[in-house]
Amino acid sequence: MSLSGASERSVPATKIEITVSCRNLLDLDTFSKSDPMVVLYMQSRASQEWREFGRTEVIDNTLNPDFVRKFVLDYFFEEKQNLRFDVYNVDSKTNISKPKDFLGQAFLALGEVIGGQGSRVERSLTGVPGKKCGTILLTAEELSNCRDIATMQLCANKLDKKDFFGKSDPFLVFYRSNEDGTFTICHKTEVVKNTLNPVWQPFSIPVRALCNGDYDRTVKIDVYDWDRDGSHDFIGEFTTSYRELSKAQSQFTVYEVLNPRKKCKKKKYINSGTVTLLSFSVDSEFTFVDYIKGGTQLNFTVAIDFTASNGNPLQPTSLHYMSPYQLSAYAMALKAVGEIIQDYDSDKLFPAYGFGAKLPPEGRISHQFPLNNNDEDPNCAGIEGVLESYFQSLRTVQLYGPTYFAPVINQVARVAAKISDGSQYYVLLIITDGVISDMTQTKEAIVSASSLPMSIIIVGVGPAMFEAMEELDGDDVRVSSRGRYAERDIVQVDLTPGSVCPIPRLCRPIGEPGA
Repeated sequence: MSLSGASERSVPATKIEITVSCRNLLDLDTFSKSDPMVVLYMQSRASQEWREFGRTEVIDNTLNPDFVRKFVLDYFFEEKQNLRFDVYNVDSKTNISKPKDFLGQAFLALGEVIGGQGSRVERSLTGVPGKKCGTILLTAEELSNCRDIATMQLCANKLDKKDFFGKSDPFLVFYRSNEDGTFTICHKTEVVKNTLNPVWQPFSIPVRALCNGDYDRTVKIDVYDWDRDGSHDFIGEFTTSYRELSKAQSQFTVYEVLNPRKKCKKKKYINSGTVTLLSFSVDSEFTFVDYIKGGTQLNFTVAIDFTASNGNPLQPTSLHYMSPYQLSAYAMALKAVGEIIQDYDSDKLFPAYGFGAKLPPEGRISHQFPLNNNDEDPNCAGIEGVLESYFQSLRTVQLYGPTYFAPVINQVARVAAKISDGSQYYVLLIITDGVISDMTQTKEAIVSASSLPMSIIIVGVGPAMFEAMEELDGDDVRVSSRGRYAERDIVQVDLTPGSVCPIPRLCRPIGEPGA
């Protein structure tokens, strides 16, 4: 994401990856521990305003989180880049786009992290009067130019039993080693419940995240038994390297899972089970720019929520309110995202649909109607054309419901399915105000579309609760339906429209086989 004034900058010296951990956070939950998340803000050089850059994942029930999701920043050696890290407790009932429970914050410059011993700094969190807020630990590493993506699958056999009333709920945590002997977390698998012989889903990880291009760099893998209260039981560990993992392309590789404490206590201790690398493959990562340079055309489709929960468009409280003085929440979101994407769509003709409305004259409910009222040609000329058709639809249709996403996703998927030569890529922008009514069908549509040249951007507007929508964003766990997982992450959920440009994320669905 480029900040204001970036166009005047010189070329960045390098890209820096920031890994975030926290220790001894405040505990704001009554019957469990806090569920922390960190939000990074960068200060605009031109306006001095703080602008959100990105967020970590939420980790449940812990006061000492190690976040997997990184922040990748352009580093400009010749200027001071001010950073602010805000830590929140994200309750399950809280709108994740507007977390309320503040746990503390830290201010520092990017150069301070890079210049710290081992490119690592620890800062006290402040901001909660009369409370010790704990600390935040930041580690910086320059990213290599390696653009390969590794895809692997692992299983385990005869792991130690950790649960009193069951077996174990195992998951794996991957770490890459640092020069000073410490380790940086880089991946977590999903939890497989109640088994000592789990088979984890295949996953993909950039090689630079796994070893930053150093094929002999030590990779440590910890095996844990998941516990609901966050006090996960350590089963054991083993080490490997990218070079060793890559040998599994021709043969299975079996690792002994060892628990150092048990090994010291028990003379006859052998291991705490084994982990087998079932498959390993490597593909080149192609970026958004690579595809555009290669001639791929972007095709932009818009879908707007016309359900009654948005409020009467004639009333100022409506998210669709047609004020003569300013754009509605929907129009602002459409303009913010659309004006970026339209630069990559050569013909500037955008199919635009509405859903969840009653159409004149017979009052038929539709979840996929063209905003321009032309079933044969739903294209609008540019973003201004989309806005004009949107305003016209507001004057003629009746807002109704429910909120169905699947019809319009399937509509774009049918068009994308006709293209297999890489010449076209389809982006569907869905703007909505609330809870999805057809979640099961939407998941199925996303899983089916994940093999097609398309991505989906979902922008939430208004004060509604959007937690369910986060489930569609496959950053942490791929979307699944009827036991089938999405082939790759094709959904970006943005609950703070305008704060983060969705375009950089498009290079992931285009270039990576999974997330």
